[in-house]
Amino acid sequence: MGTTDVLHDAIQHTQGRLRGRLADARSMGAARDRPRDGHERIDAFLAITSRHLHAVDAVLLPPTRRQVVDGGSLVHDYLRSSKALEVVLVHVKAHEYGSVYERPYGWTDVWADVATAMADQHRHEQVLGSRLTATLPDDDLDALAHRLVDVELTAPSRPHPYTPHTGALGAVARRVMHAVDGFWDAAEGRMVPGPVPEPKKRPGRMGQYLLADPRFDEEAPDSR
Repeated sequence: MGTTDVLHDAIQHTQGRLRGRLADARSMGAARDRPRDGHERIDAFLAITSRHLHAVDAVLLPPTRRQVVDGGSLVHDYLRSSKALEVVLVHVKAHEYGSVYERPYGWTDVWADVATAMADQHRHEQVLGSRLTATLPDDDLDALAHRLVDVELTAPSRPHPYTPHTGALGAVARRVMHAVDGFWDAAEGRMVPGPVPEPKKRPGRMGQYLLADPRFDEEAPDSR
């Protein structure tokens, strides 16, 4: 049984970030001279949300099924909720790009469906996190929290509700869809946020000497 909330906190942080992206996408008005601004916010929301859903499938579902009591039932309930959100996200993209099948619906209805589906998916994801926290040791929970973030960086950037989500077929589908999504994102000029690069480490004294770029820390104590 874990004594740390690291996985719970990671899930809460990501869900808060996704809610913020949703709010940003819903306020998609753009200046006339920059009409793509609204699309950029929607594309970013769709990409980040899709990547997180795929990462949960890859990282949290396997240990839940194997190690949590009634894990199979929890995974089944989560997938039902997650796939429902993915279907709604597919409608968002179709609506964004003017699909004729979306004409009967307005953006108000579309965003309301997204908010409802996302709230349900978040609730089921929190249940996964809580049950895993109650079952696994701290080291395993820490590893899951870090892996969840790492997998998001290379997960597919679009929703795929009808591809396999679990097992070996799910892993293969995610690899294939990551490559396919990357191709179409480039072809469509879709704005997909990339990972934030880690800050470069400050060079040591020898590195500063070799680069002829000495740096003096004004806050360092006087060693004289």
